Amino acid sequence: MRALTKAVFPVAGFGSRFLPATKASPKEMMPVVDKPLIQYAVEEAVAAGLTEMIFITGRHKRAIEDHFDKAYEIENELASRGKQELLDVVRGILPRHVSCIYIRQPEQLGLGHAVLCARPVLNDEPFAVLLADDLLDGDPPVMKQMVDVFAREGRSVLGVQEVPRDQTASYGIVKASRVDERLESVEAIVEKPRPEAAPSNLAVIGRYVLTPRLLAHLQKLKPGAGGEIQLTDAIASLLGEERVLAYRFRGVRYDCGSKLGYLQATVALGCKHPEVGTAFADWLAEGDTRP
Repeated sequence: MRALTKAVFPVAGFGSRFLPATKASPKEMMPVVDKPLIQYAVEEAVAAGLTEMIFITGRHKRAIEDHFDKAYEIENELASRGKQELLDVVRGILPRHVSCIYIRQPEQLGLGHAVLCARPVLNDEPFAVLLADDLLDGDPPVMKQMVDVFAREGRSVLGVQEVPRDQTASYGIVKASRVDERLESVEAIVEKPRPEAAPSNLAVIGRYVLTPRLLAHLQKLKPGAGGEIQLTDAIASLLGEERVLAYRFRGVRYDCGSKLGYLQATVALGCKHPEVGTAFADWLAEGDTRP
């Protein structure tokens, strides 16, 4: 199988849970401390050795393209003012060896449809999918952990973690048998089952490494509930042809698709920030959050 170099970022969603902040600005551009959510996901992919970033975008998402593009005016202004440190930050958002492709998703017809939009540039190669809503803080980065598993096993790999049983209706849930401490062989996968019908509480968390055969199964799918094409359904179909693995990643997940998770990520990463982390943690420890 060909080397893994491509990462798909589905970023066409409206971000309605964060209105009015997302009325004119993409949810993926909301900052956690001093970097937008999408940059954390791209940095994770780059750290895993991926070099081709494929963004599945929609209307009002131009800010994402601008963020990863060269900003001549800002760079010239910083250079003329001698602000080299900030200039290095701006120039380092995307390494020179990494390229970006932007594909418009004309209708939001589910995660499976978003991935299918990337098919023309995937060239029958394995690929990763990263959902920016899930900010994962791992060492090594979670996608690097999964790419290493893929390199060893040559199978599709799903990033998973256990969730409370009463939350299964918010996730794709897998039934799996243990291979080792962190790896499981997937026997079945169900999209958003009710707690009483869920085969387990092991949930897929916004990270996938997929073989190219997955695309053939996506193409065969008919829209399901809500008229959407679900990636989970394609993975369930793929199980009839290939073995699929579930990987219990090492790291902390922040659900930045929710306001609580977003605030938790801001606090946790703020406390680790090299510039303000110590002062911020001290301020929180004082227990008086008034200005």
